[in-house]
Amino acid sequence: MAALIISAAAEGNKIPLIGSKAPSFTAESTNGKITFPESFGKSWKILFSHPQDFTPVCTSELLELAYLNDEFDAMDVKLAVISTDDLKMHKMWKAHLEDLDYKDRGKQKVNFPILDDHKAEASKIYGMLHEPVSTNKDIRGVFIIDANNIVRSVNFYPMEIGRNIDEILRIVAALKTTDESQVFTPANWNNGDDVLIPHFPYTAEQIANDPSVRDGYYSVGDRLWFKKLKK
Repeated sequence: MAALIISAAAEGNKIPLIGSKAPSFTAESTNGKITFPESFGKSWKILFSHPQDFTPVCTSELLELAYLNDEFDAMDVKLAVISTDDLKMHKMWKAHLEDLDYKDRGKQKVNFPILDDHKAEASKIYGMLHEPVSTNKDIRGVFIIDANNIVRSVNFYPMEIGRNIDEILRIVAALKTTDESQVFTPANWNNGDDVLIPHFPYTAEQIANDPSVRDGYYSVGDRLWFKKLKK
């Protein structure tokens, strides 16, 4: 069995909070030994947990991730998938996944690592074992982690429901946009849409002196200020 080394003590089953440092662990994977999140350097990272290899929902999810892997790469996001199955099972499943033609897209390569956590040690420090459901199989967790290895988003889904991978791409785009432009995103925002700002940044006097400062800004009422981002 492949060994997994935890760099910090695992006490119970604790979910890392948004804004906290992502817990570090080392595991064998289908891409060799990996220390998460450090092995991915200054890229953003997403850790996906799933209940069990070879199951239908998990199979559909990994095929979607494989299909959209280039989109994650274009955003400098590295993917890692983990479950409480062992490395031998992961390798067999990866070969099976790469032999399927899902949605008539052709066969997809699984380039991201599938990590061995057969002792459930990483699953515990990421709070992936929800005991009312299972004590030995992960639910569907998604941890989005930034370039500084800070947890930026945490989402959990039940075992019966597949994740929306497009929504996960949207969350990453929103996080990167808010970081880079110091703005907020409104409800149902999609990449390229107008964004929210805390308040209009110019005074009445500044507007009177130079009306062009209003270009690219508009409001809905007196509290909801929007900004058009440059394409």
